[in-house]
This record gives sequence, structure tokens and C-alpha cells, in this order.
Amino acid sequence: MKPANLTPHIGCSPGDFAKTVLMPGDPLRAKMIADTYLTDCELVNNVRGIQGYTGFYEGKRVSVMASGMGIPSIGIYSYELFKFFGVETIIRIGSAGAIDPDLQLFDIVLGMGACTNSNYAIQYRLPGLYAPIADYDTLRKAADECQARGLRYRVGNMLSSDCFYDDALSALQWRKMGVLAVEMEATALYCNAARLGKKALCVCTISDLIEGGQETTAEQRQNAFHEMMLVALSIAE
Repeated sequence: MKPANLTPHIGCSPGDFAKTVLMPGDPLRAKMIADTYLTDCELVNNVRGIQGYTGFYEGKRVSVMASGMGIPSIGIYSYELFKFFGVETIIRIGSAGAIDPDLQLFDIVLGMGACTNSNYAIQYRLPGLYAPIADYDTLRKAADECQARGLRYRVGNMLSSDCFYDDALSALQWRKMGVLAVEMEATALYCNAARLGKKALCVCTISDLIEGGQETTAEQRQNAFHEMMLVALSIAE
């Protein structure tokens, strides 16, 4: 018998997810987090290979599920988690390219806001431009956790871009407005959370410097991103 709230993209029952879901882009990273940090862990979703797990971290019930890449993908998964599966908070944990010249590889950026070149918010038919922002309490807890761990981190505006291969290198134009880094998902996550009365935060590790060409290797990302993961796990409710 199928679960009552089965969606086209998440094949489990309401209650299979914890109230807080960590959301990396990569399904294999979701599995790695589950295998490394969660106890009594169970695979609760594997539709289209988008793996979702629920287990316990230091006694707290926590879930982790991949979002895929880009605004359309996280837009689907975060909406369904919020709307149909009782999830209250989603913390995106991913990589970002540095726009601010003071950022270094492996710095952590907490996305207070998410500028975008996407038309995702046009669906709300608002009489103006919407400014997607993080949940303040979740953001504050993440900043406090970074501070306590002695991590290099910044809090500020991010750019959620629809373009990974940007022919015009337009991401750098956002520097003059104080935008720190570019990623590809936060805008949709923040919009969905606002529309549905939920909480969201984007936490990213700098994986490359857009100006200068420095970038991390796959192995470096696998190892260095653990600090970001631990921050998100520690503030999960």
C-alpha cells in the first residue's frame, strides 16, 4: 500500500523525515553524512536516486536528503518536504564560488539573503521584486556555532544563479553590491520556506575563487566540508 502523501519525487510516509533536514546537492554526499554522523540510520527515500536518510545525531532525530543541482531541483524537493512531510527547517549545505575578494578557499558563508538571476519568485504574482532571506534564529545559531568552533566565516548576501557556465562572468558584477559568493539553490529554498511558513538557511563552503581561478579538488571538498556539516548538525532541532 502506498503512503498517503506519496509525491512524484519522494516515496515515503509523513513522519519518515525529521523536523530538520540537511540538504546537500549530491546524493552521495547525503549518504556520506548519514554513514559518518547518524546512528540508527534508515534510507527513507531513493526515488530517482535522490537519497534521503533519517537517523540520530547526539540524540537528536535528523534527516539528510540531496537536492540535486539548481533552483528548479531544490524548488521541488524543498517544497514537498515542507508541504507534505512535516519538515520545519531545511539547512542547505553546499559549495559556493567566492565573489568577495577577501574570501579564501574553505571559508564558510552563511546566506543572510539570496539575490538571483532566476524568475522563480514570479509565480507569487507580487507587485514588485521579492527579497528572499534566511530564518534569523537559524542563521544566528549557525553564526554562533561557527564562532565557537573558531572557523573562518562570513554572513551576508549570496547570489543564486541559474548559470554554472556563465559566458559573461556576470557573477562578479554583484560584488559592487556587497554580495559574497555565488551558488545555485538558496533563492528557491528561501522562497518556499517563506511561502509555507517554514525555516531555511543556506550554509556554503567556498570551493573556488572565481577571480584568480583557484579551486578545490574533489578530495579536498570531501574532507574540508565536514566543518560545515558539523555546524548544520549541531544546530538541527
